[in-house]
Formats: sequence, C-alpha cells, structure tokens
Amino acid sequence: MDKICAIIVNYNAGDVLAKAVDSLLSESVVGRIIVIDNDSSDSSMKNIEKINQPESRILCIRNSENLGFARACNIGIAADAGSDYLLFLNPDCIVEPDALSKMLSCLKSSPGIGMVGPLLLNSDGTEQAGGRRSIPTPWRSFVRAFGLSKFRRLNPEIFSDFLLHEQPLPEQPVEVEAISGSCMLVRRDVFKDVGHLDAGYFLHCEDLDWCARLHEKNWKMMFVPDARVTHYKGVCSQTRPIFVEWHKHKGMVRFYKKFHHHQYPGLLWLIATAVWIRFSMVFFLQGARYLKRRLEYDTK
Repeated sequence: MDKICAIIVNYNAGDVLAKAVDSLLSESVVGRIIVIDNDSSDSSMKNIEKINQPESRILCIRNSENLGFARACNIGIAADAGSDYLLFLNPDCIVEPDALSKMLSCLKSSPGIGMVGPLLLNSDGTEQAGGRRSIPTPWRSFVRAFGLSKFRRLNPEIFSDFLLHEQPLPEQPVEVEAISGSCMLVRRDVFKDVGHLDAGYFLHCEDLDWCARLHEKNWKMMFVPDARVTHYKGVCSQTRPIFVEWHKHKGMVRFYKKFHHHQYPGLLWLIATAVWIRFSMVFFLQGARYLKRRLEYDTK
C-alpha cells in the first residue's frame, strides 16, 4: 500500500495539535508524520514529543525562530525519505476517518492530477470558505471586496469571485483552480516539475502561488467532497492578529505582482494601494476591538 508522509507546521497550536496528530495516526495510509515547529512558546510540542517514542512514526523538528509557513514546509519536504505522496496539514485541522484514503484514491486515479484537497468544515459543520476556489484575479478580488457576487445570478462569468463554497456541493471529485493550504495532498512529481513552496511568502498566499504554478504547468487540482476535514481556523493566529494580517496583505501584493503584472501592468499600483488600504481598515478595526476588550476588563 502506498503511504503518505504528513507534514505539519506548528506555531502555538495548543492542545489541538495533539488532536490533529492523533487523527493522522489512526489513518492506515499515513506512514510518517513530520512536525516542524516554528519556535512555539506554548506546550504544544511537549505533548507531541511524549508520543514520539522509539520506533514512532513521528519526527519532530524544532526551528530556533519562526521561519514562516513556506520555509518550514520545505524543511519537511527535505526531511522526508522520498514518499510518493505528501500531505500538508495545518495543526488546527482534524482529519475524519477515511478522508485521506479518499483523497489518495482521487490523486492516484490519473497521473495528471498533482494535488487534491478535502471538504473543509467549520466547527459547526458548515463548509469553510477557501477549500475550493478559483485563482484570484484583480477583477475577482474587486467583485469580492465590494460584494458584487450577489449579482452572480445575472451573469456568473462577470460577478463571480474566487471562492466557490456557496455553490452547490458536487457529488463527485471535481477539478478546481485552487484548494486551501490548510490541507493539501500532493504528488511528489510536482516538486520536480513545479518546485517547492515559494519562501518569499511568510504566511498566507503561498498555497495560491503553488496552485497557480501547478496550473501553469497543466497539473490538475481536484476537490474531493466526501473527504471531510474540520479546520479550527485561527487557533495559531489568535494571539497576533495584526501580525497575521500584515503578512496576509503583504502576500497578496506579492501574488498579484508575480502572476498578473504582464496582464495588468498599469493597474498593479492601484491594486497594491487597495490592498494596503484594506489592511489599514483591518488594523484599526482590530485595534478598536482590543481597546474594547481592555475597557471591559478594566471595568470589571
């Protein structure tokens, strides 16, 4: 049986990291689990290292600083002994039974499929945004930013944004332009053809970058609706929301410059300005929420 090597990048994921690892250990298709820690300050890695006994399937790698998601993933790729299939899983994702078997079956169904993703669920069981999506273009981003997708029924081609979770759930695996980096199963041949994750991204957008590069090389990406993974989004970022938003918006600018500068050369400055205006709004909103919490705490 072909075995999957699972790679998890951890940063202060708390108790949910152990739950994520446990969900992988129960899957027969998982051979090895590599946990790369980006200098966490909580007890998340201590809980994992207790499991990591001799002859264990778990390898723990501790970085002396936070290297970012992409660089840490690339360390995990280098540490793998040569598995044909690699799973990249966020530490706040819990894999449901047989989800990986279904994803692996889809990936192996055609040599042209390079990457597959599951149905990502919120904690309440609803489909999470981002699990299936199109490659963001400036227009699609504009449609999403200004809520124009509500006019999609009038003209789906013009008024659709890049998120597909509001569309009916397919009954069978379907090809999509992009999946979420929180859970992606990748064929090793992809690394030889497309390369590793772009370490120029620190956090966020590196998954979209990878999907765009696969798309350019004519690799297929599939969304597997009956493979279910619950994503407790935000566990690792809740203590530093501004830091996360900064790198998310910085990644967006890098992505647009990298993939759309030829098509929209005169608009890139406008796109970059819009991205940073959005960040400013998020910054002040987060600051207002922080001050409100402080005031509520001080008046108790």
